[in-house]
Amino acid sequence: MPSSPPAQPGQSFAEIDTPALVLDLDAFERNLVAMAAFSEAHGIRLRPHAKSHKSPEIALRQIAHGAVGQCCQKVSEAEILVAGGVGDVLVTNEIASPAKLDRLAILARTARIGLCVDHADGVRDAAEAAARHDVVLDVMVEIDVGGRRCGVAPGEAAVRVAEAVARSNTLRFAGIQAYHGSAQHMRSIDERSEAIERAGLAARNTVERLAQAGLECPIISGAGTGTYELETQSGIWNELQCGSYIFMDADYARNRQADGSPFRSFEHALFVLAGVMSKPVPDRAIVDAGHKSASVDSGMPVPFQREGAIYTKPSDEHGILTGDPIALPHRGDRILLIPGHCDPTVNLHDWYVCVRGLHSPDAHVEAVWPVAARGAVT
Repeated sequence: MPSSPPAQPGQSFAEIDTPALVLDLDAFERNLVAMAAFSEAHGIRLRPHAKSHKSPEIALRQIAHGAVGQCCQKVSEAEILVAGGVGDVLVTNEIASPAKLDRLAILARTARIGLCVDHADGVRDAAEAAARHDVVLDVMVEIDVGGRRCGVAPGEAAVRVAEAVARSNTLRFAGIQAYHGSAQHMRSIDERSEAIERAGLAARNTVERLAQAGLECPIISGAGTGTYELETQSGIWNELQCGSYIFMDADYARNRQADGSPFRSFEHALFVLAGVMSKPVPDRAIVDAGHKSASVDSGMPVPFQREGAIYTKPSDEHGILTGDPIALPHRGDRILLIPGHCDPTVNLHDWYVCVRGLHSPDAHVEAVWPVAARGAVT
């Protein structure tokens, strides 16, 4: 059972209990509009990644702004999205479990469902599941464009997998999945550009080989918040899978633009609101948000607009703020923390507390949305 929300609509910002996952609605909506405007201006499809937000509420808002559907990583996430009204979901992952493939095929009775494969065995297993449930599944052939994770080698090896898909009566060849995950967090624009250029060559080569084999490749999908402009400029990708842009965590903010300045295409919209529970000495404040409130795999949370305050040494339920004593909050104060990595931080919470006018005297809770796919890892 989910916990009770830390706030209710209509309450003031000061009444939110801590720790809480706070969504700045104004910044979030500007981020939605910015990415939607970019994709429309460049004539490129937008299929945002729901692994970031795990919320049909957010998914439907992205679709209302022009997104063609959603991506996710897990079948359980797809089930929750479809139950919440999303009609087009791509699982950007290989699925090797017959039970999971059956669940995915059942979803295809009411929504358009796709998945990725990188081996002929995956094609066979997906085709058999689709046949058992009398549905057709969209299939993307995932190629390894440099991430060294999943993905068949580009070129001829990928063509052989695509041909196996095309021969099936229960699968529809939908294109190629060409996502370079590690490139998203390369700090300099030169590093990111070089990685995406190599990825683009691999994707282009695969598309050309597919054409030679008589296979049309309707979708070349990939890209993320850190590189989406590069994939768009390449002229190769025609679908973007960005996810974190709606929130903008501290790690993405460490990326640099061409002039060396911080990446500022989107605003920080997601925060962990923490309360100061103790200040035993002037240069140390203890907050009630530790490992169970914010992920630290991509670095520590960053105190928002608290220059001189540093979050450090979290334990399960505590975080320590050190630094300039003048910058540190007092016992009973609250502080906004920018998560180091938004995706796993979201997965630690049951609720989004959606605040209107967050940085104004009139800040108030406008809505509370469940993190519906929290813990959906199957």
